Amino acid sequence: MPNGIQFNENYPDITVSDAYYERALGVQKPITQTLAKGPGQFTKGVAPKYLQRGSGSHVWDVDGNEFIDFNSAIGPISLGYCYPAVDEAIKEQLESGITFSLMHPLEVELCELIQDVIPNAEAVKISKTGADVCSAAVRVARAFTGREKVFCCGYHGWHDWYIGITSRNAGIPEAIQNMTYTFEYNDIESIKAALDEDVAALILEPFIFEAPKPGFLQELAEACRENGTLLIFDEMWTGFRIAIGGAQEYFDVKPDLAVYSKACANGMPSALLTGRADVMELFNSDV
Repeated sequence: MPNGIQFNENYPDITVSDAYYERALGVQKPITQTLAKGPGQFTKGVAPKYLQRGSGSHVWDVDGNEFIDFNSAIGPISLGYCYPAVDEAIKEQLESGITFSLMHPLEVELCELIQDVIPNAEAVKISKTGADVCSAAVRVARAFTGREKVFCCGYHGWHDWYIGITSRNAGIPEAIQNMTYTFEYNDIESIKAALDEDVAALILEPFIFEAPKPGFLQELAEACRENGTLLIFDEMWTGFRIAIGGAQEYFDVKPDLAVYSKACANGMPSALLTGRADVMELFNSDV
């Protein structure tokens, strides 16, 4: 029998989803802060717009339809929805309080744990979002090197230094836009040719859809060292997934700085910046 394609026309009822969407149009600008989960990403009139709950790899929308969430909440759900050990720890801490006027011992314990598993974690900075730690990494790299230019490859959040090079750059001063440049992944020769004495940092996602060519990340690290440029790994996708120590461990390449986000906390608002002690020391005074 020849291969054939059979279209599924048994579409789910999304009446309640559509009703929420119409209400949101009158009060939210934009319709969602996270554009990757907006209705423009899916088939209009077919895909649900609002999810109600999740368990494991499954989610249920506001109309009661059940789906497998292959997106894992756009990445952060690394262990599955409602993972018992994580949720129980959260509930336990809620009973003791979550925001205090002084530091909490869990901060120390978390950083010590991260040092045990992340190769470059001579020091650790805790934050709340991926965009925050990306911006912190760029800022401390500029402070450490005394340079301004940044090379990037991937998605690194919505702060001015990065979003200025995208099409959503309205409101970003031209002077800031002109400090950030993109480069071609896996093209080590073009990167070497572009690096100069004004480049403070080179930030990239170690890989997403395309695997690094043999030796690419190692050569990149060496080129940055020779140029006095700090190498930053954006490990939002690779961290704690391809290896417990992320791309650093898997490819045996230690960047100067590395950033991690909500996937390290199964979706909770937590982010990490790890790196060299001499660079991170600037957070104690100058940055």
